[in-house]
Amino acid sequence: MPKSKRSTVVALTQTDKKGREGKEKLIEDIHQCVDNYDYLYLYSVKDMRNTYLKEIRHDFKDSRFFFGKNRVMAKALGTTVEEEYKEGLSAIAKQLSSEVGLLFTNKAPEEVKSYFQEFVKPGYARSGAIATETVSLPEGPVKRGSEPVPHNMEPLLRSLGMPTALKNGIVTLLVPYTICMTGETLSTNQAHLLKLFYHQLSEFSVDLLSYYHNGQVEQIE
Repeated sequence: MPKSKRSTVVALTQTDKKGREGKEKLIEDIHQCVDNYDYLYLYSVKDMRNTYLKEIRHDFKDSRFFFGKNRVMAKALGTTVEEEYKEGLSAIAKQLSSEVGLLFTNKAPEEVKSYFQEFVKPGYARSGAIATETVSLPEGPVKRGSEPVPHNMEPLLRSLGMPTALKNGIVTLLVPYTICMTGETLSTNQAHLLKLFYHQLSEFSVDLLSYYHNGQVEQIE
């Protein structure tokens, strides 16, 4: 990466000592990564899952990931041409908002893009997510897959809004029931029911937004 434009200490706003030390350490770590790695990628995460992030970190053992504390990361990179740690970094700093992170690595763009295009994992949608399909259950005995629902689950299903009853020890839907419809914002109860019936309507994925190399920033389509 280009030679550092400056070596001045980044000023932080007043905060408690522990918090200030944490921010200073993060800034120092990012500066070291800028100096030691060839590429810096900006990425966003869809449907965050820590388990999958750990798997990615394992696959990129020789790289460094940073996620969270966008304002501190932006300050470390420098948000203006005058403040940027190295030439061109302010263009990355300005994109640090919402659920995005930084990946420092020596892996070239084609390798990194190929990895993340293939790393897509299904998951259970959380409340507030948008349903990607309509999920309905027919009237009669309630099943999860090919197996009947255990009788002791009936009170839970009823509490979640399903019109169920026990008939001869069998959990039974009194009328057809739609858990969710395509495009609907899921409630807590709907998300719980989708998980109980093994319907995975979300996907964990990492989208690469741009990368920095030798003073230049390239957007990734």
